[in-house]
Amino acid sequence: MIRFIDEHRDQFGVEFLCRVLRDTVPGFLTSRGYRAAKTRVPSARQLRDELLVPEVRLLHEENYGVYGVRKMHALLRRQGWDVGRDQTARLMGLAGVRGVARSKKVFTTKSDPTIPQPQDLVKRDFTALAPRRLWVADITYVATWAGFAYVAFVIDVFSRMIVGWNVASTLKADVRPLQALNMAAFNAAGPLDELVHHADHGSNYLSVVYTDRIVEIGAKPSTGTVGDSYDNALAEAVNGLYKTELIRRRGPWRTVEQVELATLEYVWWWNNSRLHGELGYRTPAEIEAAYYADQESPQSATAGQGTP
Repeated sequence: MIRFIDEHRDQFGVEFLCRVLRDTVPGFLTSRGYRAAKTRVPSARQLRDELLVPEVRLLHEENYGVYGVRKMHALLRRQGWDVGRDQTARLMGLAGVRGVARSKKVFTTKSDPTIPQPQDLVKRDFTALAPRRLWVADITYVATWAGFAYVAFVIDVFSRMIVGWNVASTLKADVRPLQALNMAAFNAAGPLDELVHHADHGSNYLSVVYTDRIVEIGAKPSTGTVGDSYDNALAEAVNGLYKTELIRRRGPWRTVEQVELATLEYVWWWNNSRLHGELGYRTPAEIEAAYYADQESPQSATAGQGTP
């Protein structure tokens, strides 16, 4: 109410505004109380709010405007601010920002019963002890004014890192999913002989050219049961977040190339800046860096040598 009076005092006068508000809002302060409030020294909480609210608004905007209270609280703590979760919720309210709700799954692939199907080597256990042990892949699409953009992702389950991706205007396996797989294989920091590549029953991922490429890089193909989204839940969750955090917030999209550029930026943010609750509010890049640092530590080297 103080701010309301500040904004309209030149037009209506303080006495008139206080009298009208007192008639409509029981217990509202008088014009004398208003002037006393204006001359009162700001409290420590007010000063801290004035400092933190713009910071909350900036951090929220820098992270695609999608963080809710939990991730914003973790981010503020990482930035060095000693704040609690309830305080973070209050600051977000003052800043006028909020998180986004995840959208429903849209199915984009169809099973082809005539294609030989690999066994399910994952059994809904989306965990991995190290990088390059389990990759999951899925496809989604984005409507643009120039037609559909089809987006393929390959995710490393250990760190949730998007290790391969591709955007194209066609759904052919040798154009889009295969290029995402090739990117992942090219960027892999080591051998892939212990890798399982898991996907759904979409014919794109069961095509001969795609499964042959999985075997060629040294990995083992795996697929879930027909019509069961839980058998590729992690990849589908990434697709849902991509649609929620980027596509629906930044659209409408004009061209496939526009989607491709935005996806490039989003993948970098996902891997290097986005805080993941499943990772203890760390980034995929931090998880992998910590893993390799641990492998190179003197303790690890000593343990690997064994007893002479």
